[in-house]
Amino acid sequence: MNLPGPFADFLLCVRVALWLKWVMPDRSRARELASQYIERGDPTGWFEQLYREAELGRSEVPWDDRKPNAHLVSFWRDRAFETQGKSALVVACGLGDDAEQIAAWGFRTTAFDISPTAIKEARARFPKTMVEYEPADLLNAPARWRQAFDFVFESNTLQALPANIRPCAVQSIASFPKPGGFLLVIARGREESDPEGDLPWPLTRSELALFEKAGLAEDSFRDVIDVRPPWSRRFLATYTRKDL
Repeated sequence: MNLPGPFADFLLCVRVALWLKWVMPDRSRARELASQYIERGDPTGWFEQLYREAELGRSEVPWDDRKPNAHLVSFWRDRAFETQGKSALVVACGLGDDAEQIAAWGFRTTAFDISPTAIKEARARFPKTMVEYEPADLLNAPARWRQAFDFVFESNTLQALPANIRPCAVQSIASFPKPGGFLLVIARGREESDPEGDLPWPLTRSELALFEKAGLAEDSFRDVIDVRPPWSRRFLATYTRKDL
């Protein structure tokens, strides 16, 4: 049956909207919790609450894709390097998919998250893991991690933090690579003139420049669009700490 043009267009729009709703994660509860905890003066406390609710089937962790970050996999395909005897740290590892992938590439891998529930779930998902999972706070990281890792991976943590605490988070992340070490950062990106929008809050180039102010040298920078909905803009930047 041939439908009138306007009605056919309407049905197409409805189908697209339903498809996007199906493929895109629900961020409503994460945004609600983040707002509540930020108002209380606890801008990172909502992560544990969200993971607890998700464990009980009451909420969704919108960044839990149950597979390694596609940009991480693409990066490694293009720039793989020797991992024998090398150590890696995964920042805010969630349920462990990125950490397990990095360990599979041969790194002696440590992964941490501020949520003890996330760490518990990661260990349960990968009972034979070689990854050392630890609950830890990025803003108060263990001193033993300072300049201790050959490869550090940070993906999408900074965009989940309010702008006023990001400089401290950047300073902490920048402290992890050892001399000669390497840092890969992946984050949503925006122009300085763009509105910040809702959680997740995209970063600007000037915010990424804080890694250089913290003592690292920018090795590469890419500005890309995701190939999956919602086709987000991403910044992919790599940094090194020069040998002493």
